[in-house]
Amino acid sequence: DETSPPSIPLLQRAYNYAKTAHRGQCRKSGEPYITHPLGVADIIADMKLDLPSLVTALLHDTVEDTSVTLSDISIEFGEEISRLVDGVTKVGRLPFSSSEELQSENYRKLILAMARDIRVVLVKLADRAHNMRTLQYMTPEKQRKIAKETMDIYAPLAHRLGIHWLKTELEDNCFRYLYPEEYQKLVAEVKGREAERKEYEREVVEILRRQMMEAGVGRSGSTEKINGGNGSMDTNTTTLLVTGRTKGLWSIYTKMKRQEIEFDDVHDVVGFRIIVDDVASCYQALGAVHSNWKPVPGKIKDYVALPKPNGYRSLHTTIIGPHKRRIEVQIRTRDMHDVAESGIAAHFLYKEKNNGGIGGNKASDESTRFAWLRELVNEVRRQSDPIEFVNAVKEDLFLKEVLVFSPGGDLYALP
Repeated sequence: DETSPPSIPLLQRAYNYAKTAHRGQCRKSGEPYITHPLGVADIIADMKLDLPSLVTALLHDTVEDTSVTLSDISIEFGEEISRLVDGVTKVGRLPFSSSEELQSENYRKLILAMARDIRVVLVKLADRAHNMRTLQYMTPEKQRKIAKETMDIYAPLAHRLGIHWLKTELEDNCFRYLYPEEYQKLVAEVKGREAERKEYEREVVEILRRQMMEAGVGRSGSTEKINGGNGSMDTNTTTLLVTGRTKGLWSIYTKMKRQEIEFDDVHDVVGFRIIVDDVASCYQALGAVHSNWKPVPGKIKDYVALPKPNGYRSLHTTIIGPHKRRIEVQIRTRDMHDVAESGIAAHFLYKEKNNGGIGGNKASDESTRFAWLRELVNEVRRQSDPIEFVNAVKEDLFLKEVLVFSPGGDLYALP
């Protein structure tokens, strides 16, 4: 537990240090600036990261926005935290000939820092998430600029790292500022069908739970066990959990655009999850679903046997459910659920667990599993033109992975 009593003095010291450094500074909302580092630290706590990450969240803007130096941070909090703070600090104090060159250099620095220690980008994503939550205080021009950068870079980064809840939040907040009319229209439509949707969700959850029980898939558990903010689960959960969830607004909107349909024609606004204890129970649950409902051809995907490159594992199926409506069902274990929602943050890379420490080398070893990250580092070395580099970064983040099998049956993600 990172917030156990021995950790409290360090967190209190970091908070006091940041509060003093930012004294007299205010956010656009008029609130004291310290509310931002606190908000970022709160998101880092939701991710269940380690103590150095929490301290970095509190201190992340001190070097960039105050007279504090990295040397000061190193003396006061140690080399590890100084290195993390440096990783999330922009290079804006150096002279650049254009805003494109400045943006390019900031991305270069972030990519190299995250390749050395993945915690850097997790703090950066938390920083961006909190900024997006408070974007209403910015000018419309600034809102669009920040939202576009977030949609182009940070939401895809969250996706690549497998942090689903954060990707969804970033996309929905970007949607609000990039397409305000469409956003407000969709919000109204979703709210207009909220009562009907909740009733259908409750009905399907009860039906699926009963069918799982009849098939002998575990014991029934409460639908309230999943934390809506980061997808974490209570370890005391019983062996079967069936839940419904409403899909993100941006996800719904892109589906409407892609299929050229209206909201009333989107029949899978609500998705369902069945969470069980082990892999064998996943396949047992899938069999139970298909024995009761007709599956849609071509919509069955086995990410348990063939995980996605970012570690995501789950069984997916689309069925013709109650009232002849298409519904998507995901089936996974508790551990799979934590990884599905929190991605690399769910691996507890920096806890003293089977590795004797929490240093950056372990983070680097873990991050090299991601072929896309290696490719981004290569782009840093290849591209000298700022605009070409930024475009290359966007392409690498948006491109879908190409998966191939070796003759020996090993699965590889091509860069």
